[in-house]
Amino acid sequence: MIHEKIQTVLASEINPKISNNGKNKLASVLIIIYGDQPEVLMTKKPITLTQHGGEISFPGGKISETDGDLLDTALRETKEETGLEISRDDIVGQLKQVTTLNSGFTIVPFICILDSIGQLIPNSEVESFLHIPLLPFLGTLENDLDPKHNSIQEMYTYTFEKNLIWGASARMLKQITDVLKKEDLI
Repeated sequence: MIHEKIQTVLASEINPKISNNGKNKLASVLIIIYGDQPEVLMTKKPITLTQHGGEISFPGGKISETDGDLLDTALRETKEETGLEISRDDIVGQLKQVTTLNSGFTIVPFICILDSIGQLIPNSEVESFLHIPLLPFLGTLENDLDPKHNSIQEMYTYTFEKNLIWGASARMLKQITDVLKKEDLI
């Protein structure tokens, strides 16, 4: 029941083509929410990665010349990082684009809601998968007070077990938190 309510309130128009000012690189991610007691899938990056090493994020990455649009990017990158084959038909909406402050990406987050997910197969960009109970997780929202994360944008953190989620991923989660709070789902 909560699964369907979340799907209804997060449903939105999907526009996988965005205009870019030319300053930022384009990327997209897939926010996968699944299960009767909704969980969200996140990945932990190996510390050895040059960009975003050790960080927790959603499956996704930068657009490639072979991608028709940013939704193609999110689906391709999700398959590469998780082994999951997600169809365009499984996408229920998208959030407002988010800009990374250090690496210069403009990211479009797409939302996918599934009954369940199959076995996950990580590639070299994934150290581990986090299966996070969505509603309790969204309740961990705090303002990010770390001076290294300070910027002109509002910054937030979320916590799961001993993992801190901050930056662009936290700003995406904040959009979901705001929508679910508005609808009294959290």
